[in-house]
Amino acid sequence: MEEKIVFHCENVNLSYKTKQCLFNVNLDIYEKKVTAFIGPSGCGKSTLLRCFNRMNDLIDGCKITGKIEYNGEDIFSINPLILRKNVGMVFQNPNPFPMSIFDNVAYGLKCQGIKNKEKLKEIVISSLKKAALYDEVKDRLKDSALSLSGGQQQRLCIARAIALSPSVILMDEPTSALDPIATSKIEELIFELKKEFTIVIVTHNMQQAARISDYTAFFMMGEIVEFNETTKLFKEPKEKKTEDYITGRFG
Repeated sequence: MEEKIVFHCENVNLSYKTKQCLFNVNLDIYEKKVTAFIGPSGCGKSTLLRCFNRMNDLIDGCKITGKIEYNGEDIFSINPLILRKNVGMVFQNPNPFPMSIFDNVAYGLKCQGIKNKEKLKEIVISSLKKAALYDEVKDRLKDSALSLSGGQQQRLCIARAIALSPSVILMDEPTSALDPIATSKIEELIFELKKEFTIVIVTHNMQQAARISDYTAFFMMGEIVEFNETTKLFKEPKEKKTEDYITGRFG
């Protein structure tokens, strides 16, 4: 069965004022798969990730050419607020709001005008369960989210993203600030989440990419050097630069 393409990038170039950061990027992101972006620091991974929900629009002097489509539609013809509802984002450092655990998850729903308390409660609990956090916090939903550990805070941020029923979750190095135990919990969670969501993850950790992703794109200096199914890219890289990077010869 042919896989459905969620994001399609064609000859995407991006520059901030005079500095070009992405060069002729061609890439497809497939539905309900985990796609990992790997490569050295400053190679364009996070820049491309932020194109998918138009977060680069918020940066002065940012210019994008080429084509990016979401479900066959040009993303620049979609209202950015609607796009960001469908394409959730989880950042490198957990960023819960200074409010209760419950209100963190309910925040986006309330912004959308959902006021029914039962409906809110139902979605909050469901989202916390999907983020594998509910059992740990069910007796303290009124406590401040800032009282949670780093790993719990990151899962709370995932629950907050899930609550809006996106189809895609973007993750920008979601475990780089976490210890190994919290990291493995997030990785287990990603396996579960891909049954329902399309996930794109930027990671510096090649072992993590090999463990959790279905597809991997290797970036260098703003270009995609190689994109393939993860097992093929790691076992039989086609490009010498990819082989050198994954065997630790540089980067």
